This record gives sequence, structure tokens and C-alpha cells, in this order.
Amino acid sequence: MLIVISTCKKQSEDLWMEGGTNKGWFDQDLVMTKENICESLRALGRFLYNADYRCKTEEIDILFDEIEAVIMDIRSNLSGITPQKHIELFRKSFEEEYTWLNGFMRNVDRFPDKEAIFEPENGTRWTYSELNKVSNQLANAYIAAGMEKGEVVMFQLLNCPEFVFSYIACHKTGLVSTPVNCRLSSGELADTIDDSRPKIFIYGTVNKDTVAEALKLSKHKPKTIIMVDGKNDEKPLNGTMLYSVFVENRSTENPTLPWRLSIYDETTRLYTSGTTGKPKGVSITSINEVLSAHDVMMHFPFSSNDKSMNTTPWFHRGGLHSGGLTPTLYAGGSVIIMRKFDAAATLRYIEEYKLTFIIGVPNVLAMLSHEQERSSYDLSSLRGIVTMGSPLDRGACIKYQRILTPNIFNGYGTTETFWNTFLRPSDLPEKAGTAGRSCTDDEVRVVKVYDERRAEPDELAMMNGKEVGEVIIKTHAKSTYFYYNNDSETERKFHNGFLYTNDLATWDESRFVSIVGRKDDMIISGGENIYPIQVEEVLSSHPKVEDCMVTAVPDSVRGEMVTAYIVKADQTVTAEELDDFCKTSNMISNYKRPRYYRFVASLPFNASGKKLRYKIKEQAKMDLINGLLVKV
Repeated sequence: MLIVISTCKKQSEDLWMEGGTNKGWFDQDLVMTKENICESLRALGRFLYNADYRCKTEEIDILFDEIEAVIMDIRSNLSGITPQKHIELFRKSFEEEYTWLNGFMRNVDRFPDKEAIFEPENGTRWTYSELNKVSNQLANAYIAAGMEKGEVVMFQLLNCPEFVFSYIACHKTGLVSTPVNCRLSSGELADTIDDSRPKIFIYGTVNKDTVAEALKLSKHKPKTIIMVDGKNDEKPLNGTMLYSVFVENRSTENPTLPWRLSIYDETTRLYTSGTTGKPKGVSITSINEVLSAHDVMMHFPFSSNDKSMNTTPWFHRGGLHSGGLTPTLYAGGSVIIMRKFDAAATLRYIEEYKLTFIIGVPNVLAMLSHEQERSSYDLSSLRGIVTMGSPLDRGACIKYQRILTPNIFNGYGTTETFWNTFLRPSDLPEKAGTAGRSCTDDEVRVVKVYDERRAEPDELAMMNGKEVGEVIIKTHAKSTYFYYNNDSETERKFHNGFLYTNDLATWDESRFVSIVGRKDDMIISGGENIYPIQVEEVLSSHPKVEDCMVTAVPDSVRGEMVTAYIVKADQTVTAEELDDFCKTSNMISNYKRPRYYRFVASLPFNASGKKLRYKIKEQAKMDLINGLLVKV
């Protein structure tokens, strides 16, 4: 390129000597110079593409940043448009500095001695300064292990301190934090490992056997496998190491990186099941995490004065982002760790540690209410209880407001988009039963449902609380609008700037949304998504099953209970036999197995041979009432 520029300079000088200062000569020289420079850039591209060495992403970014900087500098000097130069400086600074990590580090500076996380189970606390140091140890261990920007750290952990350390360490190093469901079967975990191909995998002692089986099944083998230290000096799997050994003697100083971090970096990848039950990786960037934190800070509202405890697993988006690690550590608040929900412990923690926000699935309210009526804890510090997952009926809502706190919140959303409608205390009890209306930065619509095609975003269902349509969501702040390594699902679920949720709903003239069902018949049991087709595939693999259909019946504790209708291939098969079969299958999690069975002669199909799931769901409700289901 230097040769080209020198040639262009010589051409310009020659034209000047020949008196070529008129507009015609200038235009000719400009076109010639521009063409030579453009060809040089294309030659650079060909060189990079054909070279034996493959440039890393950060090397390419640096190269083109430098070229872009030169171009912008020339442009601003020639045009004299200094505001444009300032805007470019702002853009560059914003993209590099407005990260979740820098938000956390501001709190390390301003609140070094303030409690950041507390684990009541062990009575262990970390201040912001201490949390930063232990996270730095892990971050430096990642770098020493040869990890590079964009590579994956996958961990299967209950809510625990090491979960926090790994989440922060990934932000510090440009790695992708990928927490996965602790309740996955070995086959499901193997599928997830093969999809994201983590270089490092971290597990807890409770999942040791499942992890061992999953590593045998997976094609991809993580380079480094780490077990979090247990209470009883339990030994890690062969070929893996203890967490304490991995971080031993590592620096507590901030890691020095050979690459730059950006708001566009993928910082977290969460997994949600697809319609076939196969995992879908949801990529979340640093700016998504910042704006998700802002969303919580606006809607609760939440500040550095708050203490929150999310009783749901942090490997869910609601667990991580709704009053979990992401907003709390960004706002400068305190996180109280609960490994597994316990109603009495939750109420005791509120009283003893003066918690301000509790987050959980809706059935948590019922259990808390029952326990509070029995024990009567001091809940005066509570500023709110936030639930996600299903609506609150009017009678229950009034009861919870009386027994627990007037400040009951309910949110609706997805793993892909976080929460997107919000029901506030001021909406209750009048709007109880709805999912609320759009959050501040989001747009939620209910569109018509057609058999032959997908509705466009402007084909709205009537706002009369009667016409059923599909919920679609636009939230550029909190979604990247694609699934990792899954183009077909990306194409199916995202369209014209909206996520098509498959949830069916009505909405009224005030745009309050009421969820009425699901197009894909997904079951939600205990806050977990369960897809009937995945359970059916396992049941159908049993030699004594000819055909089956899986649905759900209402349950006061779990929301819904998985229910299976079976056509026998062998008349000797029993519900207990199928239950044992599901328990031992490595392709289905224990929480997904049916709890009710009924054996039938046939299943309902339409003329095209498709299963009529809505009919079997209606039948299941009546069969439960009439005592025709076999419980296992």
C-alpha cells in the first residue's frame, strides 16, 4: 500500500508541475488515487484470506481499527467537521468502556469494603474488594491455561460462590460464561458440550456421576475439567482437578490481556430447549447484560442499597438477570446465595439479614405464604417479591399481598429476551391474571395466528381481551436475535426484528397481555420448560409401547405435572415399569418424566395424521378429576 500511496503522490506532483490545478485534473487524479487505494485494500484482503497463518479475531479488529482511524482522521481534517470526529471518539469509547465488567469494577472502587456476596449456609462473606481478588485468581488461571478470547467456559453448578467467581472471571478475560442446568441427564449434557465445545468445564460434586457419563458420551472433550471442592474431601474424576488446585498461587491482580474487550463481546451463553427438546444456545453480549441490569434497576427499582436473593437457579436467565448476579453486582448491591429453595430458610434470611428483594417462580409465593402464616417472621425490610413464569390469579394475589408484602411483581419473558412485560403492585389486584404490559425498552405485541403462514408484526390481534394470537417481542437492548450454531431455529423464531414466542395470548385496549397457552404445547413444571416430543421419544423407545402422547395436568405446587397416554404394544406393560425406564434413561432429566399415566386403545389424530394435543390435554384434566390417571 505504501508503494501505491507513493505512486499516487508522484502522480499528483506531476500534475501540479504541468499546471494541472483545474477541476478536471483534480478529479482525474482523485479517481486514480481512490482506485489504487481500493485495490490495495482488496489485495490486503486476498493476502489475509490466502495466507498460511489464520489471523485471530482480535488481530483483524486491531488492523481494521487502525485503517478506519486513518480514514476518519483524514476525513475530519479535510472536511473540518469536528463534531463528527467527536462522535467517532464517543462511539469508540462507548463500545470499549460501557461493559458490564467496568460497571462491576466501578463498585470495586467505590464500595471496596461493602458486602458483595454472602453465603448463609457457610456464613462466608466477600466484600467487593475480596470478590474482585478471588475472581482475578480464576481469570489469571484461565489465561495460564491457554484460553483465548471468545472460547467457552462451561459450568454445571448450583448457586454457589464458584459460580460467581467464574461469571466475573469470564467477563474479565473475554471468555464466554456458559452455565448449564444442573438437572440435565448425561445425554442432554453431552449434547450441550458438543454444541458449545468448551475448553474448560467446571462441575460440582452433586453432578459427578452425570458428568462422568456425559464425558464418555460427548464427542468433544474439554481440555481442562475442574471439580469444585466439596465438604468431605471428595476426589475429582480421573483426569480432572480440584478448583483449589487450579487457582493455587495465581495472581489476585487484574489480568493483563493481549486483546481488547468490547460491549459487543459474547459474555454469556445460556441454553434453552427447542421444540424437539434439543438445546439452543442463547448468546448474550456485554451490552445486553448492562441493559438487562438497567431494566431491573428501573422496574424494581433496584440500587446499591438493596440486598437480593434469587431463589431460582442462576443458570436460567431469570435466575441470573432478575435480581441475580448481573444487576446486583452492577448496581453495587449485595447478593445472598441460596443453593436450593427452602421456604422457612427464605423467610428467616429476610428477617435476619434484612433482605429487600426476593425472586422466585410463582409457586414460591404459595409456599412462602403457607410458612409465614405458620411462623410469622418479620418481613418489614422487604421492598418486593418478584416472580416470573406464570400469572397470579386475583384471589391468590390478594392473599399474598396481605400475608407477605403489598409489593408483588410478576414478569413475563423468555431466555432469548429476558423479561418483556411487567405487572407492578399498582396494577394489582385489578390486573391480576395478566402478564402485565411491555417493559420500558421493549415492544410486546399479540399478532394473528394463521395456519398457512407466520403473521407479520403489524397484523395485530384485536385488543378486546378475546381474540387469541401469538406473542411477539422486540427488545434490541436485551437480545442478540440469534441462536448459537443453529441457523434453522434462528430463522424459525426471529422475524423482522421480533422474537416469535409460540405463546398464545389475548390483550386489551391498555395492552395488558394474558397468556392462554402455547402453540408448541410446552409444559412448565416447577419453573422448568418440558417439551412433550422429547418425553415421547423416550417412551416410544420402550419395546412395550406402540404409541404415546404426552401432555400435562394442573398441579398446585409445580404448576403442571407431566402426564403420558400410552397405547400398549405388550399388554403386560405397567406405569411403574415405564417410570423405571424413564428414571434410568440418559436422554431425559428426572424432572421431565411423567408423574401420571393412562393406558388407552388409541390417540386422537386429525385427517393429516397430526396428533391433536389440545384434545388430549382437555381429556387429561377430566381424567384427573375422575380419578382415571395412574400416579407413579
